Amino acid sequence: QVQLVESGGGLVQPGGSLRLSCAVSRSISRYTMGWYRQAPGKQRELVAAIPFGGGTSYADSVKGRFTISTDNAKNTVYLQMNSLKPEDTAVYYCNAKDFVFTYWGQGTQVTVSS
Repeated sequence: QVQLVESGGGLVQPGGSLRLSCAVSRSISRYTMGWYRQAPGKQRELVAAIPFGGGTSYADSVKGRFTISTDNAKNTVYLQMNSLKPEDTAVYYCNAKDFVFTYWGQGTQVTVSS
């Protein structure tokens, strides 16, 4: 079993920044790591991912504003979020998956409001 623990959420004004962290209980080098979000009344959506083979991918709505990164030595995944908008308000979830299993964190709330 793999545990994922997110942190770093909170309340921020429009235009502000937050950095989310996801601490993973084992080496992340074998997983595709991703950040998802779910707003009230909406489906969970992929925000950003680092596939197992490398590279990064982003939802169109966050391109140029969000950056996903990893620190393999710390088994941690980050999501740097800049120029935040009210529509970014959601619960953000960390995700790790390999060819067989998918693991989720408990989520962290991000609220963008003045």
